[in-house]
Amino acid sequence: MSNYTYIAKSYAKINLGLRITERLPNGYHTLQTGFVFINWYDKLQVTRSHETLFRCSNKDLSTGEANLVMKAVKRMSREVGQSLNYHIQLSKMIPMGAGLGGGSSNAAQMLHMINEIEQLGYTNDDLAEIGLELGADVPIFVHGKTAMAQGIGEKLTFTNIQPDMHIVTVYPGFESSTAEAYTYCQPYQDEALNVDKVLTEYPVDDWSTFLVNDLEPPVIQIHPFVGLLKDQFYEMGAIYAAMSGSGSSVFGLYNHEFAAIEAFEYLKQEGYQANLTTPLFSPDNRIIRKS
Repeated sequence: MSNYTYIAKSYAKINLGLRITERLPNGYHTLQTGFVFINWYDKLQVTRSHETLFRCSNKDLSTGEANLVMKAVKRMSREVGQSLNYHIQLSKMIPMGAGLGGGSSNAAQMLHMINEIEQLGYTNDDLAEIGLELGADVPIFVHGKTAMAQGIGEKLTFTNIQPDMHIVTVYPGFESSTAEAYTYCQPYQDEALNVDKVLTEYPVDDWSTFLVNDLEPPVIQIHPFVGLLKDQFYEMGAIYAAMSGSGSSVFGLYNHEFAAIEAFEYLKQEGYQANLTTPLFSPDNRIIRKS
């Protein structure tokens, strides 16, 4: 058995707009959203072993079978018809319950790493299909490319919507319940407010008027501070600010680097976990092999 250790970064996403179009009988919702990436990442280190051992730097995260990384290992074991075992170390930097997709990103990168370690030769489409069984957001992280999403988030249209702007993202220090956000949201149908149309045809200056996240109102009702953070971004010069996904993270888009840095440094000084992403950011999903 080789002693190679495989190392990769696992990046977060934010949602540019999120429209809930329908509540399905099974409890899921259909939606429209734009997925883009930010330079906030976890790190996975994986080594082949005789038994699976999963350690995480964040002791609040369960490392049992419910964890998406463990589910990815189990699912790939079924896929290849044999038990796959690894020592896995997850250095967790992306906040949990933040609407940044950290768990889905970890699962997607684990699928990639198993594909590499076992030399399975699966394509991104193959891995995305497997990943969809683990969660609706997993395919976007498998592909690692910006996209418009529809359905429950699994129908992806790859399009270059990564903002040519600085992105400041902040985690307010508390988690938001995805289930609660979806339970209390109101499905909305209005072609004039179609997320795809706004992102591809409207100037960024108009996004604050036309680009909305339908999960914001129920989350802000439960956590008013999310709304205060959004307002604060606008006060600090953001062109557009919104909650990401089902929260609780909030982000602001900035034309000017100095304003973005000022907002980022202020949030850090206030004691929040925050991130600053440069314009036209692209995630580095390479897997490094070390002996």
